[in-house]
Amino acid sequence: MMNPGLQYPMFGAEIQCPHCRQTIPALTLTDTYLCSRHGAFEANPKNGELIHLQSGRHWRRWNNEWYRQHTHPDGIRFEIHEALDKLYTQGYRATRVIIARRYQELMTGYLERSTPWRSGQQEDTPARLYGLPVEFSLETSEDPCWEVINFDLEKEPGVPVRYPYFRLFE
Repeated sequence: MMNPGLQYPMFGAEIQCPHCRQTIPALTLTDTYLCSRHGAFEANPKNGELIHLQSGRHWRRWNNEWYRQHTHPDGIRFEIHEALDKLYTQGYRATRVIIARRYQELMTGYLERSTPWRSGQQEDTPARLYGLPVEFSLETSEDPCWEVINFDLEKEPGVPVRYPYFRLFE
């Protein structure tokens, strides 16, 4: 008799759709999950990714949450913008953005930098995104979550003094 666990893809008999978060079933004897709204997702057992077959988007899971793996700076910028909006609606303001080091080269050209000779500030002024200071994460060997998650927002209670997040694609 065949082990029932071997009949399903690597993430089990069902998962949450990365797009709509509804529970979606695995197709037995395949590496595929099927969402009635978003179509097929294929599990790749070699790298632990879930690939949306229609769009080619890649997702990885950390602590039972799916994180899209970005290949373009606009994707991660949009995701950060959405998270800032969510914080705002929950009564928090972000104080800093920490982006996964694997995106450093991708994001460098899209970060706001002050010009020291114009502003009178020192050269080591941190880069900014949506008005917030940006840092890049530790190496993945020091903290393995950064292999999967894309960013983290440091926050505090209260609304932003000037809601700086409206400048989505300046």
